[in-house]
Amino acid sequence: MRPKSILRDPYLYIFLAFALYPFYPFLGNFTSLGSELLLFFIFTLSFNLCLGYTALPSFGHGALYGMGTFGAALTFLHLTPGLGIGLSILIGGLTGMLGATAVGWLIRDKKGIYFAMMTVAFSQVMFGLCWRWDEVTGGESGLTGISRTSFLGLDISGSVPYYYLCFAFFVVCAIVIRIIARSSFGMTLQSIRQNPVRATYLGYNTGFYKFLVYALSGFFAGLAGALYCFLAGAAFADIFDWTKSGDVVIATLLGGGTASFYGPIVGSLIFLVCKELISAFWENWLLAYGLFFVLIILICPRGLLGLITDKDHTCGISKEKRES
Repeated sequence: MRPKSILRDPYLYIFLAFALYPFYPFLGNFTSLGSELLLFFIFTLSFNLCLGYTALPSFGHGALYGMGTFGAALTFLHLTPGLGIGLSILIGGLTGMLGATAVGWLIRDKKGIYFAMMTVAFSQVMFGLCWRWDEVTGGESGLTGISRTSFLGLDISGSVPYYYLCFAFFVVCAIVIRIIARSSFGMTLQSIRQNPVRATYLGYNTGFYKFLVYALSGFFAGLAGALYCFLAGAAFADIFDWTKSGDVVIATLLGGGTASFYGPIVGSLIFLVCKELISAFWENWLLAYGLFFVLIILICPRGLLGLITDKDHTCGISKEKRES
């Protein structure tokens, strides 16, 4: 990549901004909030592979996040206590991918509202299973006693070291997801989104591509959930509730995930700032957030970045690049 291209890359400024987060006045005191924000970035970027790039309304995506959380928690408590959290995080990501693989294979040929409702049903099944299976998931009490020990020999017990671990995962995941989105595979996903019938006539197995992107998305969602497990120090069944999936959908649409690759990051930032900061001063913060969301959707259905981007329904791929 040319130096001028690097300077124009939004990722450069996003990474710099969050690399310095612990040193900001006031905000630097809330490193746990910063860590949660980074993990939500990974979650929304993974979700946008489905919604923004393939038009898959995975409205039960929170189930994959929750599977990653419980996969990491169970691994840490029963397989690798005291041996660091690296393997637990990896297994959490693979657990999310396993759940997405199983569900994705069943619903790969479903469309629109049918696909959406099947994913929502899956999330509620997981919620009920987690709530009732006391012997494994802890039921209503959840799984506790999860601590941050070390990662590849590095002590991450403090909030700041763990923040930078989350930051490192965010950087890697964000770059990998963008590479996927801008590859020929990503272009194929966009063609399926724009006209699945034409894509089928061109020889693409659209069902297989949908299955594959859903599985990949599940891995990143599970990875974010696994990291959240060690941030919270526990895993509870509430993480499977439909509201978790609703949060990621609203944040992605608000930021403009269907208009720009960076829309989920903008939407996540607004959502968590409202949730964590405004709610501390006003208990009815959801009313203000809901009104703001409705206003943005009415003005620009493609979200905030849809107001300023000149990339027409391309999720960050310029017209010049498409035409070339």
